[in-house]
Amino acid sequence: MAKSSHNPASHHPTSYNPASSGSASPEPFPLTPTRAPTQRAAINKAPDSTETAPAWSAVIAMSMCVALLIASEFMPVSLLTPMAAGLNASEGQTGQAISVSGLFAVIASLLMSTVAGRLNRKGVLLAMSACLLVSLVMVATASNFALLMAARALLGVCVGGFWALGTAVIMRLVPADRVSKALAVMFTGQSVAAAFAAPLGSYFGDIIGWRGVFWGLVPLTLVNLLWLSYALPSMPTEQKQSFASLWALMRERWFGRGILAVVLAFASAFSMFTYLRPFLEQHAHTTANQLSILLLVLGCCGFIGTWLGGKLSQTRLIGLLQALPVVMALVTLGLLVKPDMLPLTAMLLAVWGICNTALSIAWMAWLSRHAQHMPEAAGSIMVASIQAAILVGAALGGVLVDHFSVQTSFTTSALLGALAWLAIGFRRAIENPQYATVAIAR
Repeated sequence: MAKSSHNPASHHPTSYNPASSGSASPEPFPLTPTRAPTQRAAINKAPDSTETAPAWSAVIAMSMCVALLIASEFMPVSLLTPMAAGLNASEGQTGQAISVSGLFAVIASLLMSTVAGRLNRKGVLLAMSACLLVSLVMVATASNFALLMAARALLGVCVGGFWALGTAVIMRLVPADRVSKALAVMFTGQSVAAAFAAPLGSYFGDIIGWRGVFWGLVPLTLVNLLWLSYALPSMPTEQKQSFASLWALMRERWFGRGILAVVLAFASAFSMFTYLRPFLEQHAHTTANQLSILLLVLGCCGFIGTWLGGKLSQTRLIGLLQALPVVMALVTLGLLVKPDMLPLTAMLLAVWGICNTALSIAWMAWLSRHAQHMPEAAGSIMVASIQAAILVGAALGGVLVDHFSVQTSFTTSALLGALAWLAIGFRRAIENPQYATVAIAR
């Protein structure tokens, strides 16, 4: 590629220029490939096909939606006992409410890009937000266990559907050189929910009851629905995804290897994280207050992970993907050495919290950079893989804890992290050759 065609101010008919977004002083090009016009049209066919200013209000509204989705999905963890008593169910049965939402999230994420067809993506996201609102009302008014499970299944559809389209939508809201930053903003909502949803749910559950906690999320969700309807631009699409396109993408070696690494990395994380509380109680001998502080440290460090993940994803993406599972594995093994040394345990959990949040951002940035020709298909597969890995990791950890020990689960988590690093391999193993070649030529 001749250097003369790489002028940010030009509009060459055979190249798409992400810097020509209407900004008064465009930033320098990052080391990411240029999109071909046909690829861009398939992703984002607007009426006039010109770039608009970054829709940061819509990105922030999506971040709030992420926070509400994560809070709604994992709120039963902190309200398990009173919910079981209120529904005349066992704690084990009520705990299945978390699993069922994950199962339906896997199904919805695989189906979303195909079922949504050529529907305007703004309408699809608004429908997901409206379904979240209905789900919360159903949970708050559930009179029996069956209604709770139906509400949680609907929530799973919202979670899977939103995440399947989320990265592709972000790619349409901001210029290509700001996608990593926008993803970091969106994942801030995840950090907020991870840090505060469980402790706030437990606190307010003691005051206003578990139904009151879910009712409290209803007005926030309504505000978010109205915000999304105002901030999101119209996003028509002309290309309908099919299961054949999903399979074709999976058959690409670089993508299949990346998805394998995703499954191993997230299974590693949740075979440890799911059983962190019993480990801290049994082996670190923490009191209730100490446990709350340690979990708060882990959650709050997610904000650092959000910033760091967004920053490094722009310049050191593959290196970041290689480092994260290794660091998380070493931290997990480190926790087994001296768990009763609480200052050391707190520092290790802080590092783990940073890496855990950065992990999601880094993989979504990988998707936006190397699967930009099929972002919705890639997003569907990515989200389904992550949700399935969470379920498998938690289930595997549970079997190991029940039949062996929590230390065995932690050791297995570290092994899965090492396998994730091996799956990522060297730099070219999970890079799309098409875009890697363009980046080198530039």
